[in-house]
Amino acid sequence: MSAAGWFIVLLGLVCANLPFANQRLLLVIPLRNGRKSAWWRLAELVVLYFVVGAVGKALEAQAGNMFAQEWQFYAITFCLFLVFAFPGYTCRYLVKYR
Repeated sequence: MSAAGWFIVLLGLVCANLPFANQRLLLVIPLRNGRKSAWWRLAELVVLYFVVGAVGKALEAQAGNMFAQEWQFYAITFCLFLVFAFPGYTCRYLVKYR
């Protein structure tokens, strides 16, 4: 696997956990009540999935070998993105801090 492939995997791992790391929308916009709901986190997760996909597509185009992808590819990569988000979800919702 090339360096670009590992970069995309690490970028996906980081971006999948970002919605659970803070209370701001897309790391920038503060919310009115100061807390993000689970729906905002899910929406942010979908947006970051498309951002990582766009970066991956740009790196693939730069390498010169663009492959056509069908819906199965996107379903599998989104499920992998959800698996990558599990550590952030666990820390946010399942770990009890005293």
